[in-house]
Amino acid sequence: MPALPTPPPAPSIADLKEIALPPPIPYTPQAAGWWVLLALVLLVVLWGVALRLHRWWRNRYRRAAQRELAAIEQAVADPSQRQEALAAVPALVKRTVLTWAPRETVAPLSGEAWLGYLDRTLAGDSFTRGAGRHLQALAYGGGDITPDDSQALLALLHRWIDDHVPA
Repeated sequence: MPALPTPPPAPSIADLKEIALPPPIPYTPQAAGWWVLLALVLLVVLWGVALRLHRWWRNRYRRAAQRELAAIEQAVADPSQRQEALAAVPALVKRTVLTWAPRETVAPLSGEAWLGYLDRTLAGDSFTRGAGRHLQALAYGGGDITPDDSQALLALLHRWIDDHVPA
């Protein structure tokens, strides 16, 4: 009868060996080129933030004009305040232009010359031939305009405030 093999010895905790850990890897880049690249990326990000902040600051008059135009629009909806609200529209447009245009150029403009100037600040002829022609009547108290015409004028002015460029 063959001899039975002897069972292997039972594992012991004393037989365990330490697992070798890899050396620690630093989180910071070791080559100078990575530091230069990081500095360049940071400068580009800061430059972009500065440009957006400058654009936001430069357009604060547009946001104020939009708020005032929205208040006028609400007042136009009320029949008791309609005439007074519509009379405030030409002054709002003139004040908005005076925030970025030279006073000597803009202040004396009136009538067709004023509407032509506004057309030059927004592509097209929306002021001389479109809904903007009612500005002249509102500025000089030339009568009431229809609700449809006033809505078209206010929509044009919302677009003009957002999209105008200095002439």
